[in-house]
Amino acid sequence: MINFIYALIPVVLITALGWLLAHRNFLAADGWRAIERLVYFIFFPALIINVLASASFDVAPWALIFVLIGSQLTLAALGLLARRADDGPRKGSIIQSNVRWNTFVGLSIASALFGEAGLALMAIAVAVLTPTANVISVLALTHFANDNGKKKPHVMMDMIRNPLIIGCVIGIALNLLGIAPTGIAEKVLDILGQATLALGLLVVGAAVDLEAFKRAGHTTLTWSAVRLLGLPLVALAAGLMLNLAPDSLAIVVIAAATPTASSGYILARQLGGDATLSANLIAVQTVFSVLTMPAIYALFLMVQR
Repeated sequence: MINFIYALIPVVLITALGWLLAHRNFLAADGWRAIERLVYFIFFPALIINVLASASFDVAPWALIFVLIGSQLTLAALGLLARRADDGPRKGSIIQSNVRWNTFVGLSIASALFGEAGLALMAIAVAVLTPTANVISVLALTHFANDNGKKKPHVMMDMIRNPLIIGCVIGIALNLLGIAPTGIAEKVLDILGQATLALGLLVVGAAVDLEAFKRAGHTTLTWSAVRLLGLPLVALAAGLMLNLAPDSLAIVVIAAATPTASSGYILARQLGGDATLSANLIAVQTVFSVLTMPAIYALFLMVQR
């Protein structure tokens, strides 16, 4: 457990630094958006390609994939049960919050705890959770949105153009073909990938709106608890039922225990969701995950004994 705390503390500190820099206007809002774009389109895909291309998997992690997708679908279905007062754009934002996860937090902790092997497994989680989360989020937000006359997004085309998914496909293909990057190519990908976690966490912190945290109401607190506790508990139970290997189960629990992704606010605003509720959910979950993640991981260690 102490190892998890040691892994979590740097993540919290770097995230807090991102918030402080944004709060003090160290960079303009456009600067943060530019960094986020660089991470999303360049650094993150480079990390995923490099890790997946050279990863060594004894067996295909089908059970891990099944657990992750099954847990997401369960939480999405749970969001549909939101009370009738939360119908409309609020319900779309609730469902999106339930299925999204913070990849930067998950990758940072996995890397600190398990090194390259942990990064490889977490990259598989990225490959699985990212497309599922995007499809569910877009469908939920557009279905429950008020009709604003805007053109609806083409989900499959957005998926095909997603740089994280492209990175996962390239990395897995190179792995299967046995042509992992070497020499200069490997070095370039490695240098680009090293920028991912630090910059990603800074961007996560910069996106936290503590004013949103202050105005959190009953709906925000309830669904934040459902997301922070429900998703990892469902994933842990499913992983135990399928006898996942300890390392794979740990990665599943860590990924599921992270807070919802800060990018959910932008998507909610673009697709007609409740952007204010999304901002509240992101802020509350990011803050309280500092407490819930160690608790969930402690439970994982207990059931592993």
